[in-house]
Amino acid sequence: MNRYKCIISYDGSGFSGYQVQPNKRTVQSQIENVLAKIHKSSHVRIAASGRTDAGVHAKGQVIHFDSPLSLPAEKWELAINSMLPEDISVLSVEKVDPSFHARFDASGKEYRYFLYQSAKRDPFQRNYAFHYPYDLNLAAMRDACTYLLGTHDFSSFCSARTEVEDKVRTIETIEILEEDESLCFRFVGNGFLYNMVRILVGTLIEVGSGKRQPEEIAEILERRDRRYAGKTAPGQGLYLWKVHY
Repeated sequence: MNRYKCIISYDGSGFSGYQVQPNKRTVQSQIENVLAKIHKSSHVRIAASGRTDAGVHAKGQVIHFDSPLSLPAEKWELAINSMLPEDISVLSVEKVDPSFHARFDASGKEYRYFLYQSAKRDPFQRNYAFHYPYDLNLAAMRDACTYLLGTHDFSSFCSARTEVEDKVRTIETIEILEEDESLCFRFVGNGFLYNMVRILVGTLIEVGSGKRQPEEIAEILERRDRRYAGKTAPGQGLYLWKVHY
């Protein structure tokens, strides 16, 4: 068997998330359907670096699959893309060692979250950014980010539905970038818990709007209780940007 690593991009608007679900349109099911056609109806299971929720996008998701077929990378790319729907694209394919695993070999990830603050709602951004037409104190938000950097137990910043027991993660970089009436929150770390980035963004927005003080972040981390953090920001603003190996 040959193992192939693919970098894929998808618009999450039309999916019920990445992972296969009964009677739901998902990214995994669409790709596996295409691979089944290439393998003459034989099921080929793919593994990803991680799941994304309904409405969440990916610029650089990584998957792998095994196949008895030995095709050049460019032919795999052309074959898969020719049958995929327009909201998924395979950006690259490479043959890797059979021991490679898209999830377990990942050393880190980058997520970005987009927010736009124009007074009027933009129908062309409704699926790709969170509309928040209110003033935010960026200095306070950036101050709050300093408390999140480093290694912490992020129990307060993950969904109660998180299945993993070890909630210690390391965040290396947090940036809040400005462009016209938009903000981009950039997070780089060794791993992220279920809904972690969206809860971090929701909490930072509460700091920026004056509902919380930056130094409260340290207490929220110490509490290790989801009830003390802010609201979960909507899914459409979130992008899995890059996976590091």
